[in-house]
Amino acid sequence: MMNKLSFKRDIDVRHDVDVLVVGGGPSGVAAAVSAARQGAKVFLAEASSCLGGAGTSALVPAFMQFTDGENFLAAGIGKEILNCMWEYGGKVEGWQYSIKAEALKCVYDDLVIQAGVDFALHTQMIAVDATEGKVNYVVFTAKSGLFAVKAKVYIDGTGDGDLCVWAGAGFEKGDSEGRMMAGTLCSLWANIDWSRVKKPDTRKLEEAFKEKIFTNEDRHLPGMWRVGETIGGGNIGHTFGVDATDERSLTKSLIWARKSLTEYERYYKEYLDGFSEMELVATGAQLGIRESRRIMGDYVMVLDDFVKKAVFEDEIGRYCYPVDIHASDSTKESFAKFEKEYYSLRYKKGESYGIPYRILTPRGLDNVLVAGRCVSCDRYIQSSIRVMPGCFITGQAAGVAAAIAVEKNTHIRGFDIKELQLRLRRVGAYLPNYKENRA
Repeated sequence: MMNKLSFKRDIDVRHDVDVLVVGGGPSGVAAAVSAARQGAKVFLAEASSCLGGAGTSALVPAFMQFTDGENFLAAGIGKEILNCMWEYGGKVEGWQYSIKAEALKCVYDDLVIQAGVDFALHTQMIAVDATEGKVNYVVFTAKSGLFAVKAKVYIDGTGDGDLCVWAGAGFEKGDSEGRMMAGTLCSLWANIDWSRVKKPDTRKLEEAFKEKIFTNEDRHLPGMWRVGETIGGGNIGHTFGVDATDERSLTKSLIWARKSLTEYERYYKEYLDGFSEMELVATGAQLGIRESRRIMGDYVMVLDDFVKKAVFEDEIGRYCYPVDIHASDSTKESFAKFEKEYYSLRYKKGESYGIPYRILTPRGLDNVLVAGRCVSCDRYIQSSIRVMPGCFITGQAAGVAAAIAVEKNTHIRGFDIKELQLRLRRVGAYLPNYKENRA
């Protein structure tokens, strides 16, 4: 039996704000900046040493698409972030959406500072006080000790839905057996001769498997992405069985991932052109997580919405990334299923699906919004909307919505959706059906 103790302490309510954003990843930054630009007083808490999450701490080497080939879907804050990163020297010729993590870190810093967002790094949420569907305050720990933050509206940008779940929201996680997509510990490599590199990186895998190079025969290798003159960002290797809501599982996966990179280093050096002198520079400070909780909201987006290219009356954006469910194990059958879905469940140029505001509103909670990879949807939609441009879209909408709720002194469902859509259009969001919805 586990021992228990009662822990009680008086702590300061250090911040009393309009909007509290927990988590400073792409959705959290987009939400905080968007709310502040609407006039809200915002506090943003991030547990790690920098803002940006996947693209910075986790060293994910590239954004997925911002456009459908004709329209810039992650418009507004997403386009601003991409342009600012390029202006910071973060553009890699020939590799349109590469991420130079240090440039992106500075962009996020500048955005929140210039928007007037009060924020703190190394600040971890440890408790949520909620009664009857309303969050009263959130407790954090930092180097200075414990403190609470009180807000009118709270935004969950944790990626795992921690704030929502601790406040009492329902969620789903994984497939019917609870299995989730594998994670990846992304990495940074130097001394690559990109003039000799050929794609795809998978072309010699079967040969390497026969020669027992790998402990685990993983056929899914997204590969190396150019992020500098001789530098590559590695989206290579999978951590099967990882549960991002369990610190023991994360620990085990990180240890495995770091060791497995020695096998991938041998593969790249011995089997692929251009990598013979490559050298590992760093691995991500965070594990790249593709899936954990999906918060159940007032509407749950499903595969049929993707197939039908759904249009919603409460649309707050549109997106187009394919269904990309990384397998939960390394069997040939699982990889074949991934390939079938990935290459069949995708759009033609100019096509996209609508994103309704109702997937940002957790059932049973009146002053909490959710943004990012854990919005209300099934696994198929989650595997599309989870990428960074999708997070910019939902984060921007959550931030503007929170500011409206504060301004009108109401709950997250207490205002006209057309007001939200109008304001989103004014900040540059892509809402082609807005006029139709007004009619």
